[in-house]
Amino acid sequence: MNAVNEEKIRDAFVSKTWNEIKTDDSWMVFKIMSEFVEGYEKLSRIGPCVSIFGSARTTPDHPYYKMAEEIAYKLTQFGYGIITGGGPGIMEAGNLGAMRGKGKSVGLNINLPFEQSHNLFIDSDKLIAFDHFFVRKTLFIKYAQGFIVLPGGFGTLDELFEALTLIQTGKIGKFPIIMIGKTYWEGLVSWLKAVMLKKHEYIKEEDLELFTIVDTADEAVALINKFYSKYLLSPNF
Repeated sequence: MNAVNEEKIRDAFVSKTWNEIKTDDSWMVFKIMSEFVEGYEKLSRIGPCVSIFGSARTTPDHPYYKMAEEIAYKLTQFGYGIITGGGPGIMEAGNLGAMRGKGKSVGLNINLPFEQSHNLFIDSDKLIAFDHFFVRKTLFIKYAQGFIVLPGGFGTLDELFEALTLIQTGKIGKFPIIMIGKTYWEGLVSWLKAVMLKKHEYIKEEDLELFTIVDTADEAVALINKFYSKYLLSPNF
């Protein structure tokens, strides 16, 4: 256990006076509010966008990087903007594809001790840095009309299940969630079906229809367009 982690754990057990608690919490509330306000102000006028999730550790020579770039580029040709986490890997690929397609390229970066620097393909007026993951996730969801999920780690799963939960519970509309890479996701989907659905009945059969898994950029883009054609909607920028 490193020294920084030990300090965080010890700090959680330190007794504080009421004034200390009130002061610390009040300043934190203002910081959280400021992040929401900046995000709302910058993103409220960007028009229809698709959020692209995936690992920050994906290298530019990886097929998933190239696919994320291709998907983003093709979506911009239909008028969609692209929202990513603003960092390297899949996020960088998404912003690169958006920039190459001359579409809107949004980066919602998170301040971390690692993997924290933003990529260079984000529109200068659409880069926002956050200290709080939950604020960032809110904006990922609030300003996207579709979600493309490429292979990734804990953060990607967090974003995927946030979108699934909000759609399942009716907190947001049933926007398309498209997962890329059947071989990557098949183990998770098998577990959802065998354990979560059949063994424990913690979800319903229709919950498995909240997402679609494909293997190509063209399939992903076609699903986004097919979804919106049902409602006679199209991007407005």
